Amino acid sequence: MDRCGGCIKAAPAFDATVAAVDYAAPFDALTLQLKFGAQLALAPMCAQLVRDALLAPESLAALQVLDLPDVLCPVPLGPRRLAERGFNQALEIARPLAGLLGVTLQVRLLARPVDTAAQSTMTPAARRRNVRGAFVVEGDVDGKHVGVVDDVMTSGQTLHEVARTLKHAGAVRVTNLVFARTPPHD
Repeated sequence: MDRCGGCIKAAPAFDATVAAVDYAAPFDALTLQLKFGAQLALAPMCAQLVRDALLAPESLAALQVLDLPDVLCPVPLGPRRLAERGFNQALEIARPLAGLLGVTLQVRLLARPVDTAAQSTMTPAARRRNVRGAFVVEGDVDGKHVGVVDDVMTSGQTLHEVARTLKHAGAVRVTNLVFARTPPHD
C-alpha cells in the first residue's frame, strides 16, 4: 500500500483507503454532476466501481485483509448542507455498495450535528481544525470493522476525523471506501 509523505509523518486514524478512480477527467465531472447536479442515477455506477476496486486482488493484498467491513456508513453532511442539497451523495453511493458487498448499511451510525464550512478552499491545517469534533457516533461500533463511504477524498482530514471518532467509540478498524481520490501530496 502506498503512503504519501504526509501519512508517513503523521499517520491518519483510518487504517486503509480504497479509491475507485483518480479525481481527474472524466471522473471529476461525473463526481460534480452527482454532488452538485443531483444526478443520483450516477451513484450505482460509482458504487460498482468502488466494489470492483475493493475486491481487486491487488487491493486485498495491499490491505492485508480478506474480511469486508462489518458495517458501512456514509460520511454525514451537516444539517444545513443536507437541507440545501436535499441528499447526501455519500449515502447515495453507500446504499448500492452495501447491497453489492452484502454488508449492512447503518445510515445513522454517524451524525454531523455541527455545520462546518466547505473544505474546498482551505489549507490542510484549516481543514483539520474545521472538522475537529464535528462527528458523533450514534450506534454500536465496539469491536467492529467500519467501512466509511464518501464520494471524494482530498486531504483526508474529514475521513481522519471520522475514523478518530469511530475508534474513540470502540471501532477496531476503519477502511475508507471512496469513489475518487485526489493525488496524495508529499
